[in-house]
Amino acid sequence: MIEVKNVHKRFEKIEALKGMSKEIREAAVFALEGSNAEGKSTFLRILSGVLRPDEGEVLIDGIPVYERIEAKEKLFFIPDDQYFFPNSCPKDMMEYYSILYSGFDRRKFLEYMQRFGLDPGRKLSTFSKGMKRQVSVLLGFCAGTKYLLCDETFDGLDPVMRQAVKSIFVSEIMGREFTPIIASHNLRELEDICDHVGLLHQGGILFSKDLEEMKHNIQKIQCVIPDTALEEQLLKELDVLQCVRSGSLLTITARGTKIEIMERVEDKQPLFCEILPLTLEEIFISETEVAGYDIKHLIF
Repeated sequence: MIEVKNVHKRFEKIEALKGMSKEIREAAVFALEGSNAEGKSTFLRILSGVLRPDEGEVLIDGIPVYERIEAKEKLFFIPDDQYFFPNSCPKDMMEYYSILYSGFDRRKFLEYMQRFGLDPGRKLSTFSKGMKRQVSVLLGFCAGTKYLLCDETFDGLDPVMRQAVKSIFVSEIMGREFTPIIASHNLRELEDICDHVGLLHQGGILFSKDLEEMKHNIQKIQCVIPDTALEEQLLKELDVLQCVRSGSLLTITARGTKIEIMERVEDKQPLFCEILPLTLEEIFISETEVAGYDIKHLIF
């Protein structure tokens, strides 16, 4: 488990992190969302032990991460601007990380390189941004660490490569003890792989919940109720987060389970009624608006 305890970090007059505290559980994909300049990269650099917090501490399986090799060997950090040695090729970087990480799997790395159509002997300076990103991610997967910290992992990848990388995340989680922490400014990128989502805003975690819990307790429903009085009664009975009308058709986002909400709607004798799938973006908007924030101005 990763424990973040009252972490502060300042850069001159800018306070990037303000007393952040968070526990990140194991064997789940934790997605950290937030707009640019909200402190995501700073947070990951502190988690990885690259930066030292001004106050507070970060524990990796109970061990302080800053300047502790026994903690750092449990994680691999993929920054947004991954560094490669001058004139190096992917195979050179493989050899380097094989020295740092005893569990680095050379055979798997070369297999992944072939699968992604990348030449392990080609100079990295000739690679595109997306190709370099692929190499960085593959190095991270093959290091064999328990924790993988990713800063804007999918930035620069085309849709096909995004899906390929996501499939590796899933297979790694299924196959071993593995916990990815992925920072991104794009909710849509992580919707199909994340288990837990946190929103970073103004130096702290504004919002943090399990995705399945959120999906279970918020529903989106479309219905047509011919009786105006029954329609008004329904809206009073439901814990409505959002209601949009288009003629006689109501699209309601409400808090509650599917069974609870459908029972109340069907009790009002609707002409039409169906549950619609909710996107992660819609769930976030609903939850944060209830908390008094306009998420559309925070991350979109």
